[in-house]
Formats: sequence, C-alpha cells, structure tokens
Amino acid sequence: MLRRRPSLIVFDLDGTLVDSAPDLAYSIDQMLIRLGRPPAGEDRVRGWIGNGMPMLVKRALTGELWPTDEPEGFAEALALYMEIYGENLSVRSRLYDGARECLEQLHGEGYTLACITNKHSRFTGPVLESLGVSQFFACLASGDQFRHHKPHLEPLLKTAGRFGVDPAECLMVGDSIADAEAARNAGFMLVLVPYGYHGEVDVESLGADAVVQSLIEIPALCAKVGPTDSDG
Repeated sequence: MLRRRPSLIVFDLDGTLVDSAPDLAYSIDQMLIRLGRPPAGEDRVRGWIGNGMPMLVKRALTGELWPTDEPEGFAEALALYMEIYGENLSVRSRLYDGARECLEQLHGEGYTLACITNKHSRFTGPVLESLGVSQFFACLASGDQFRHHKPHLEPLLKTAGRFGVDPAECLMVGDSIADAEAARNAGFMLVLVPYGYHGEVDVESLGADAVVQSLIEIPALCAKVGPTDSDG
C-alpha cells in the first residue's frame, strides 16, 4: 500500500518496462566472439544486467559479478559493445505485458512520468521511441548524465528536484535491488515487479510498499490513496 498518491512516478527501464536481455545478450556475445572469446549466452547475461553498461562489459570479460579491477582490453571491448548494441537496440527487445497500458493510463490521468535508468543516454531515448512509449515521459534520466547511478540516490533526487517535487511524494517502479536501494535512500515510495533482472534476490524481501505482478496494476494502486493519506 502506498503512503500517498504520488506526484511523480519514475520507472526503471531494463527489466521493468522492457525485456531487453535478448538484445543485450546478443550484443555481448557478438562482442566476445569478435574478441576471440566464447559467447556467454542469454541466461548468464540476464544475471549481469542492472548496473550500467561498463559493469556489464566487465562482467562479460571476467565472468565475475563484482570484478574489482578493470580487465585487460576493457576500453576496446566497451567501444565494440556499444557499436554492436547501437545496431540492435530493439531488434529482439519487447515491452513487458501491461507496460504500454500502464503508461498510457497514468499519462492520461495527469501523472508526471520519468524514466531513470543506468543505460547510456545514447540508447535510452531510441529504445523507448522504437517501442512507441517515449511520448509518455516528461524526463529521461540516463546513467551517464549523473556522477553516480543507481543504487545511488543522486539520479532520483535530481529528477525529483527538476520537477520541484518532495521525494516523499515520488514513486519508484523497478525490478531490482539497485532500484530498491536507490528508492529507500532517496525517500521515495517503492513498487517492485517480480520479473526482470534481480538475480536470485526475492523482491518480496526488499521492503517495497507493494509488489505487483504486472505494471497494469499501478494506476489502480495509485488511485487507492489520496495526497494526505499518510498524514492520518
């Protein structure tokens, strides 16, 4: 249950709105093949998504979830990956069921919507545009536009500040521990989805205000509370 009706709703991109793993995995595998390495496969890549493109490439090069050092050939591999992914942004990626309907309904009801993602800004807009939902967002906030990215609170607080909205009146919708930590640290309300890219973490354990099976549930969830419900 939400504490109040949100004035700003921010959505994560990969794993929340869009199942982008097929294109991300294809691009990672093509990068590895061109570097003379064996492909990782989609199942492994799904477990590496969520902490930005540089970390995804580091994980692919090392096979480690949290590599401590920059692997040899990282700069070359990152540039190659960005080139390949730039040509495969939404060839295989799809909106999750209910995503379009959710955004359309919230936008029609007058909610201010933003997308906060660790994806590079070079790709964020084109992905949403190619999938036909970019028009619903008043702001696209990408990982390279901030000094820190999720799970740091900076992207959330700066986006709230852009609209002059108190963090307590903002809602983060995501799929991962990075989204949960960012929302908690920023003082946002939090809704999580159980699909997406959260590895072996049980989203029910992340302290969300609500867990929904589909994004289409969010408009009704927001409508259940008023702006002063949390004041008793």
